[in-house]
Amino acid sequence: MAGEALLLMTGSTVLDVLIAIALGMVLVWLALVIALVVVRPRGGLLREALRVLPDVLRLVRRLAADKALPRGVRVRLWLLLAYLVVPIDLIPDFIPVLGYADDAIIVVAVLRSVVRRAGLDAVRAHWPGTEDGFAAVAKLTEPVFRGR
Repeated sequence: MAGEALLLMTGSTVLDVLIAIALGMVLVWLALVIALVVVRPRGGLLREALRVLPDVLRLVRRLAADKALPRGVRVRLWLLLAYLVVPIDLIPDFIPVLGYADDAIIVVAVLRSVVRRAGLDAVRAHWPGTEDGFAAVAKLTEPVFRGR
């Protein structure tokens, strides 16, 4: 009877397991896309994030190499760089606007966590771009919820 419970859909346990894994992966992907929608920058900030992205990538590399920062911060930054290098994205890049927006949203979310842990001064010390670009990054990394 317990063996019959495993044969859910197809009559083959292996195929049922593969289907369950695929459905689980789809559900995790949907949850991550919803999380991206929740943490995305509001208003014109997403456009700003895309504009300063090249400077931000240099910033992330510099921050990740800074031994003075807490290890957890550096690990997050290295994981971010790995995510950006890997060609598999939450939303494929060939989808207009959204394809690159997910990268920008994830970068902003990680930078917010870096600013919370290491401070805006650490980001400022490593910023490779213009003052206007840094102002945009500072605005992007402001806390989402001010009520805490």
